[in-house]
Amino acid sequence: MSTDTRAAVTIDKARRSGSAPRDRTTKSTTSDKVVGGTSHVILAIWSLVVILPMLWTLLGSFKTTPEIFRSPFGLPANWNFDNYVNAWVKNNFGQMFLNTVIVVGVALVLVMILGAMCAYVLARFSLPGSRVIYYLMLAGLTFPVFLAIVPLFFILQGMGLLNTLPGLIITYVAFALPFTVFFLFSFFKSLPYEIQEAAYVDGASEWRTFFQVMLPMAKPGMAAVAIMNFLGLWNQFLLPISLNTDQSNYVLSQGMASFASAAGYQVDFGAMFAAVMITIIPVLLVYVLFQRQLQGSVSQGTSK
Repeated sequence: MSTDTRAAVTIDKARRSGSAPRDRTTKSTTSDKVVGGTSHVILAIWSLVVILPMLWTLLGSFKTTPEIFRSPFGLPANWNFDNYVNAWVKNNFGQMFLNTVIVVGVALVLVMILGAMCAYVLARFSLPGSRVIYYLMLAGLTFPVFLAIVPLFFILQGMGLLNTLPGLIITYVAFALPFTVFFLFSFFKSLPYEIQEAAYVDGASEWRTFFQVMLPMAKPGMAAVAIMNFLGLWNQFLLPISLNTDQSNYVLSQGMASFASAAGYQVDFGAMFAAVMITIIPVLLVYVLFQRQLQGSVSQGTSK
């Protein structure tokens, strides 16, 4: 009798006698079912809370203001893009969208490069005062933004950067840098030192080792922190509203606030809903396109 046949006979006898091991992976207790069902119900309710207002805003962006008040939850009578044209051209959202892309794009690139360099040095090298610098970065996460508005105002004014896009970029980088360093520190710390030493043996310099060896290995963490920084910088409101009062340099968050409050009760709600969609669509696209990198970075971080 072969080994497989003997094993099958043994398992069959054990099942008949009731002593066969049970498959724990298929066993589901009542508490597991309750927790799973409750979680699914909560997630379904939360999804409706998020999706329904967004869907209502999307439908409203194709309606006129009287139609929105007459039939707020109905489908538009005519599907046209007049509201988007009015928001983009008449209300200058095209220029504000360009300003936002410039400010967020440049600030994101700078903060990712500077943050990765700083996190790499703090995580991989034992330098005098490195721990102090790291804890100062952590302290920056606890500093409320509104407390720095007045000092920032006078600093940017003294530098001649008040009410300018470069001044806003520098401010964005300064406030996003502590979070970037804190997030990437653990990723660089967990990378194997053998690979870094192998690069040194092959004659690679510190710059080449960082950009061609270590930085690509931290790609999941870079992708995750880039997405979160993009979301935070794109939706930033307090900093631009305080440090950027020149209407020609307005970003989208300022434009939305100005649009909503400019005409009182005579707001063109159809154009305002279109402006809201113009503001949130880039954020949705970025998240949909890069959600796999975000999920992969979270799973890799927890596995380490």
